[in-house]
Amino acid sequence: MEIWQLGATEVALALRTGALSSEEVTRAVLDRVEDVNPTVNALVEVHTETALDQARLADDRRRRGEPLGALHGVPVTTKMNTNVEGLPTTDGVAAYADHVASETDPQAASLLAAGAVLVGRTNCPPFATRWTTESDFYGATLNPFDPAVTPGGSSGGAAAAVATGMGFLAQGNDIGGSIRYPAACCGVVGLRPGAGRIPSWAGSPSFDPPMSVQAFVAQGPIARSIADLRLGLAAMERYDPRDPRAVAGVSRIPRSTGRPRVAVVTDPGPGSVLTGATGEDAAAATQVAAGWLSDAGYDVEEVSLPLLGEASRLWWQLALTEFAVALKAEVARVAEPGYRVFFDLMYDVYDQEFGSVDLPQFIAGWSRRGMLQRELSVFMDRYPLILTPVSGEPPFVMGADAESVSRSAELMGHQWPSMSVALLGVPALGLPAVSGAGAPLGVQVIGRPFEEDAVLSAGEVIESRLGVLTPLNPRTGGA
Repeated sequence: MEIWQLGATEVALALRTGALSSEEVTRAVLDRVEDVNPTVNALVEVHTETALDQARLADDRRRRGEPLGALHGVPVTTKMNTNVEGLPTTDGVAAYADHVASETDPQAASLLAAGAVLVGRTNCPPFATRWTTESDFYGATLNPFDPAVTPGGSSGGAAAAVATGMGFLAQGNDIGGSIRYPAACCGVVGLRPGAGRIPSWAGSPSFDPPMSVQAFVAQGPIARSIADLRLGLAAMERYDPRDPRAVAGVSRIPRSTGRPRVAVVTDPGPGSVLTGATGEDAAAATQVAAGWLSDAGYDVEEVSLPLLGEASRLWWQLALTEFAVALKAEVARVAEPGYRVFFDLMYDVYDQEFGSVDLPQFIAGWSRRGMLQRELSVFMDRYPLILTPVSGEPPFVMGADAESVSRSAELMGHQWPSMSVALLGVPALGLPAVSGAGAPLGVQVIGRPFEEDAVLSAGEVIESRLGVLTPLNPRTGGA
């Protein structure tokens, strides 16, 4: 087996014990990047010399017997909308190419403090707001299973890099599915921790993030296996004073006794187009995963939970209302034509669905969010885990999200599992459940606040039945 094919936990152990050196591991990953990145376009920065320098320093620390971090010498990637001191934070926008970061964000600083080696930075769409990963500036990241369909977004570069062996862990962020969806599309696993688990920041140190960004964005790891996710989570939840909301620790929720209970939800309930729907393929994949959990001793029950559909629609109302104030003018000023088509279509759907949202409606929406969180908490006292599709349809054909108003509305509605979790602030895992000739079909496991361990344990059941699908050589033809 090649070094780049190993898991993060295997590599971390080999590096700590001296079975491998960080320099040889890093060289193996950089060679892999040279071989496959021209095809996949997952990394848009490759830091060959600095990565090798970091690797040599890591080897020196081990030889001197110094304390070693959990990711000592392990090659990782970070996303292009995350600040790394001295490097440009473009957020996928060409006009931001000279926005050089003055400090490293908590979500990246934690990985480096744990001893990781930064080999490169991964592609994201402009403003990190699209369910695919492409821009005129960086080009398109391709799904390694099927280049005709989306790798997911906005952390599609991160997911594709991990899936093809270009790093053992990737940092991603998620405001509406941007970790979970690309992970499932690319056959890997991605954890969106609950609010407060991993310290985070979005933007420059002097930037006041919009309220929806503060409330909905989470940082998390993307990996090839659940075991590697556990390693990444442990490294990333390091305390950082720049995020006073983050209070990493164990849950104080009383643990359930008896068989773990799982609510299976494939129907987001009645409502508008943005409440969403679930197609047959996505529902079938969820039922497959539900059967595996049942086989493993989980008490699985299919239920109706309309609050997820309502939460998804409310995400769109709150986030797009605020983005119209905070982002619309900037998109018009600096965004490339392809992204503006996507953005304008999204707002056409918003206008049809909501019309003009005034201040009282906006305030009422935030108030309703708190009640939905309360209702979900009461529901999850009975069902500590919820299983849903990761999306209401399989990975879509590249370009479909900039095709028409009707197609945009359909895609926005199909993302109800992702948007609802982001609004509600609970932890969730995205992972594949069905594989075939093309890109995998994914599911989502939702848990209670600070119960990421229970979410990951359920994910391990699904992973054990499907198997670990990556790393793989990218396919260059359609399925």
